[in-house]
Amino acid sequence: MSKELEQVSILGGQKLYWGEFLIKSLLAGCALISIITTVVIITILAKESFSFFDHVPFTDFILGTSWIPLFEPSSYGVLPLLWGTLTITFGAALIAIPIGLATAIFLSEYASPKMRSIVKPLLELLAGIPTVVYGYFALTFVTPVLKTIFPEIQVFNALSGSIVVGIMVLPMIATLSDNALRAVPDSLRQSAYALGATSYEVSTKIVVPAGLSGVIASFLLAISRAIGETMAVTLAAGATPNMSLTFLESIQTMTAYIVQVSMGDTPAGGIAYQTLFAVAALLFVITLILNIISQWVLKRYQETYDA
Repeated sequence: MSKELEQVSILGGQKLYWGEFLIKSLLAGCALISIITTVVIITILAKESFSFFDHVPFTDFILGTSWIPLFEPSSYGVLPLLWGTLTITFGAALIAIPIGLATAIFLSEYASPKMRSIVKPLLELLAGIPTVVYGYFALTFVTPVLKTIFPEIQVFNALSGSIVVGIMVLPMIATLSDNALRAVPDSLRQSAYALGATSYEVSTKIVVPAGLSGVIASFLLAISRAIGETMAVTLAAGATPNMSLTFLESIQTMTAYIVQVSMGDTPAGGIAYQTLFAVAALLFVITLILNIISQWVLKRYQETYDA
């Protein structure tokens, strides 16, 4: 036993040393900091949001179809921002979910160890690129390419934003789904092969259903990530709050509006300033619900196998 670990007490027959005590205290402090931070954020959002709803009825906010909070006459219907957020999220999901799942199946079932050691780090590298870089990538490359296909597309548009957000969340889906599929016991695969199943049948009818809880959880977490994306959609999709049915026009998401208000042009304390917290609170609730659903899916449909 090292000399620096001095015994300070005995609890339940177990020796407690200074080193262990300090480590436990440090870990508990880190956990406490995260809890306090969350509580402070929720408190501030709730306080400012309640002040906002003292002036604007909640039904007008959540059901209104016109969002003009910074000019007169003002209108505080958040549906255009919510629609823009859902448009970007839907487009990103259409891109990221099939490609991410296909990539995960390839990495877990077909890729050689050498190929996996090359592809997976390159894929995860996408997650390390700053989001503002994705935004400029959308403006300088994605949108010009799209303009050759759709000449009527606007400079800021939902399609470009959906593409770059889909690329951003792709590593999350691929990595988490790959982990879920690799957790499926090899005995299931071998049993299927013994019954004459092909590799495709094993992958799609045995492995994917067996790891479905982790796969669906990765989808929901990626959607949560897409909903909360800020800089990429701010630069790519624009700042026009509307409920357009086409991806070729400029829209505004909830996060893009938060960036707009946070730039300092809106005086603090006014109702226009409080819209920042009302929108942020709505965004927080949506993200929280999706995370709760993903955890429920993971626990509800998680498969347990005997060793």
